[in-house]
Amino acid sequence: MKRTPHLLAIQSHVVFGHAGNSAAVFPMQRIGVNVWPLNTVQFSNHTQYGKWAGDVLPPQQIPALIDGIAAIGELGNCDAVLSGYLGSAAQGRAILVGVERIKAANPNALYLCDPVMGHPEKGCSVPAEVSDFLLEEAAAVADFMCPNQLELDSFSGRKPESLSDCVAMARALLDRGPKAIVVKHVDYPGKPADGFEMLLVTADGSWHLRRPLLAFPRQPVGVGDLTSGLFLARVLLGDELVAAFEFAAAAVHEVLLETQACGSYELELVRAQDRTAHPRVKFEAVRL
Repeated sequence: MKRTPHLLAIQSHVVFGHAGNSAAVFPMQRIGVNVWPLNTVQFSNHTQYGKWAGDVLPPQQIPALIDGIAAIGELGNCDAVLSGYLGSAAQGRAILVGVERIKAANPNALYLCDPVMGHPEKGCSVPAEVSDFLLEEAAAVADFMCPNQLELDSFSGRKPESLSDCVAMARALLDRGPKAIVVKHVDYPGKPADGFEMLLVTADGSWHLRRPLLAFPRQPVGVGDLTSGLFLARVLLGDELVAAFEFAAAAVHEVLLETQACGSYELELVRAQDRTAHPRVKFEAVRL
């Protein structure tokens, strides 16, 4: 029997609803990956409600928890680390220490950094030091980075002028160290209004994917977290990067269709679980 992959997911957690680990852990488990959740924050709900309760995990707890896993002899079984929302740059540096330790125990382990940054218009609050950490420190260590367009703009210090310019911006980020960049949401002047577009950029090429843009009274939160988690999970399960990219897009679309049908603001992860594991739709990634 093929061994089940193990993944350490270090990002936020909400008690109610779905964001960070609360959006990514169950779907990754549903498609066949054993996930070890480590929560950088525990909030009552995601911050786009405008109010929440909870606390940020002290940075020193991250290496302490990884020490605990090492003490029982399991650290070498970790096949990947996924990091997302950070409460502080110190948390991020603690994660990089953990990644180094895991890669020493398992040289084949992968690290995907989902560079969550603050966007006041979205009600998402991230300290400015976190953005600097992601660009100056995390990018050099990550095997994969999964920014959205706003985050890619922040890395580049400008907005794109075209789709090809988005690719150039992703390639500039690729030059900082990652093996692949997944732009989870591409936006540029002239983009068709009825489509949701994504990019995969590697040293070997660039791929563009388009799926229908679904309408919601309020866009659900956690879609990016779900996308990054499913992409990494499929890579661990043996997919080539393009296939993992296509799967993530299809599975997320299935979740959004169910969420839309239910008139829900929170992602309908439980109702859509079978469609997440076995998407009925397929979106082709076209090589540019």
